[in-house]
Order: sequence, then structure tokens, then C-alpha cells
Amino acid sequence: MPADCLVKITDVNFAYDDRSILKGVDMEIARGKLVAIMGNSGCGKTTLLRLIGGQLKPTSGEILVDGQSVPQMNHDELYAMRRRMGMLFQFGALFTDISVFDNVAYLMREHTDLPEEMIRDLVLMKLNAVGLRGAHHLMPSELSGGMARRVALARAIALDPMLIMYDEPFAGLDPISMGVIGQLIRKLNDALGATTLLVTHDVQEALMIVDYVYFVSDGQIVAQGTPEEIKASADPFVHQFVFGEADGPVHFHYPAIPFEQELLREVAGA
Repeated sequence: MPADCLVKITDVNFAYDDRSILKGVDMEIARGKLVAIMGNSGCGKTTLLRLIGGQLKPTSGEILVDGQSVPQMNHDELYAMRRRMGMLFQFGALFTDISVFDNVAYLMREHTDLPEEMIRDLVLMKLNAVGLRGAHHLMPSELSGGMARRVALARAIALDPMLIMYDEPFAGLDPISMGVIGQLIRKLNDALGATTLLVTHDVQEALMIVDYVYFVSDGQIVAQGTPEEIKASADPFVHQFVFGEADGPVHFHYPAIPFEQELLREVAGA
């Protein structure tokens, strides 16, 4: 495994019973880079994050994180590896019954023996990085959608992870909040020297901040490249996805007989 590669996925297949989700996926995520995984709903993007994090095991193939095989880890090894990962779940998934401060402090209290005074300073530092130090006393129910996502981001970087994974971080956000979150993801990746995996549908926002893109369709990698290469791609699926076209390889109309034929059949039946 190359020294500059943090995550290496080789010929990975995954299925739920007889339903195939991933089919021979190969990916390499370079250290320090921000990489997006894009594709239509149900294509296997989030499944890839779960495989990397060890929540799922592949049907076949290999997943290496920092040179270690995730599927072959025992419970203690996987627990230790996850301490070096940060995860921002879709819609934030904050603990609703504790404050913003305690949400960010949770991982520090759970995984370290740091004194409470130091935890306080670190929590305020993380919240300051996302612009919400002044909101540390608020409850999640008092936050806007964009603020909640920023708190979740502060929690994801609480332990200065080597790998940060984001599952649809822009979902449900207004354009201003989306721009703020996008720039935070980029800046925090560079400031922490981390490696970032970003699963998203928001093509234009992602292409402004990422270093590399993998496109997934029907469980396979169908295209990959830099944002410039992706925008210039002649691949019909990539072109349709990037420019939001209504028709192409992904059809607007659900399969049906020709409309005229169906109308004539109804007339004949009448």
C-alpha cells in the first residue's frame, strides 16, 4: 500500500442477501485530500462509508485503512481505529437531550482521560473553529439546521481524526448555510492535515471544494477524476448528473408502453 494512500479499496463486493449493492469497487484515497463520492440514490455511496468504518463487512475484497485490514479487525482493534475517524451523519444526529457543549465534549469524555478543564478549552476551541463558541450553552432544539450541522462538524473533529467522513452534509440546507459548511469542510481538512471522504448529491457545491471525485452507478465506479476532468467528462451519465439534465442514461419516465398506445387501448376498451 503506497505511503501516501490512507484508504485503499480493492475489488470490493457487497450484497444484502441476494441484492447486490457494490460490484468490484476499486478506490484509493490519498492522505490529506478531500475526495467526493457521488452518484444517484441507492447506488452504494453510504454503504462504502459503512464498510470503511467497519459497521459492515464486504462479501469479498479488501479494505485497508492506514495499512490495516478493516474486515479482519477484532472488536478492540476496530474500536481503536474508529477513535481515529470522525463521522458527520446525515442531518447531524446530535444528542437531543444534552447541550451543544456536551455534544462536542462527549467523545473526549468517552475516549480520553483528560481533565474537565482541558476538555472545556478543547470544546470551546472546536466550536470556535465552526463559529459557534457563543452557542455552547444552547440545546439542539434551539439551533437552526445550518447551526446544528456545524455543531455536528465540531463533534466530528473533536479528537483530531486522521479520516473524516461526511454523509450528505449539505442535505436540507439553504444556500448560505451550504456555502458555509462547504468552506468549513475544506478549511478543517487542510488545518487538521486530515483526509476527508464526502458523500453528496450536491454536485456544484462539492466540485468547488474537493480534490478528486468518484462517480458510482449501480454499485460500480463509472468515472473518476479531478473536478475539472469531471466537468469536462463526455460520459453520458456523468454529464447528466453534473448538469442536472432531466433525461439521459437515468430516464425521467418510468418504463411504460408508448403513451399513444395506452390512450388508444383505453378508447378501444371503452
